[in-house]
Amino acid sequence: MKKLAEQINTLNEGLAEQLPVEILEIFGRSIADLQAQKYKENSILVGQTFPEFRLPNTNNEDIALKDILKSGKVIIAFFRGSWCPYCNLELKALQENLKAITDRKATLVAISPQTIAHNVSMKTDCQLEYELLTDKDNILAKDIGISFALQEYVIPTYQGLGIDLSLYNGNSTNELPMPAVFLLDTDGTILYKFVEENYMQRVDIEELIGNL
Repeated sequence: MKKLAEQINTLNEGLAEQLPVEILEIFGRSIADLQAQKYKENSILVGQTFPEFRLPNTNNEDIALKDILKSGKVIIAFFRGSWCPYCNLELKALQENLKAITDRKATLVAISPQTIAHNVSMKTDCQLEYELLTDKDNILAKDIGISFALQEYVIPTYQGLGIDLSLYNGNSTNELPMPAVFLLDTDGTILYKFVEENYMQRVDIEELIGNL
């Protein structure tokens, strides 16, 4: 199986051939605008304590961070939604490495603002064996500084591609989390952080596991 970075390169090449130049330019402008706001630097930091949360899983059962931490370290991966091909690649790659994670007594959960129903579909379609949690209205993502509102000039482009965030997220805010991954120690302290304004770049899973 190709590494995640190689899969993303293949995806980028395919999209560059399929999508009009105007759309690619809008996406590039959007990413540049987000990078200028320095979410990497301004979001929650390594060494800080990750905030407690209680979020519903695909069975509509509340999952609390304090309960997960009782079993060991925790990896939390924030993703934009099932409509995002980069998120699909990342979550599948994490699934492929799930045994390496659990062998180290760690628990993996993934969090998005999309509705429980969309998380259910994604879990089934991608054959994911770890919890997908719904952060409705990006409340947790806002708390840790990784939530942003999609720029007005990008929204029509998303909708033209069949991506209506109001249908996925159940609100009209057009807010998304940055792609982000956090490794927490058993007391909730952040040991490792990956936050990226460019949604085409994703966590180095080998590096992440190496920090367990």
